[in-house]
Amino acid sequence: QVQLVESGGGLVQAGGSLRLSCAASVSSSRTLLMGWYRQAPGKQRELVASITTGGSTHYRDSVQGRFTISRDNAKNTVFLQMNSLKPEDTGVYYCSLTTYLGVDYGGQGTQVTVSS
Repeated sequence: QVQLVESGGGLVQAGGSLRLSCAASVSSSRTLLMGWYRQAPGKQRELVASITTGGSTHYRDSVQGRFTISRDNAKNTVFLQMNSLKPEDTGVYYCSLTTYLGVDYGGQGTQVTVSS
């Protein structure tokens, strides 16, 4: 069973920064894709950013230029650096992992709250 352990959430004022981390219990050699989703109260979960083992990244339009996703394959860890945070970035952020076999895993989530 793959485990994803997230950390780094918290409360920050608008314009501030946070860095999320997610450590996976599976080798990066088995991992095709890692990413971050978020879910705001009353809204559907949405993909924020993703990164392949080779380093190709994808961002949703609303975070482009403010968020940066990166990964350390040696440590099986993915990061999300969030700058210029806005109140609309508030939500529970979930780490995700997809293996080369097409199996998806998700973390327990970490709360990010941006105050105006």
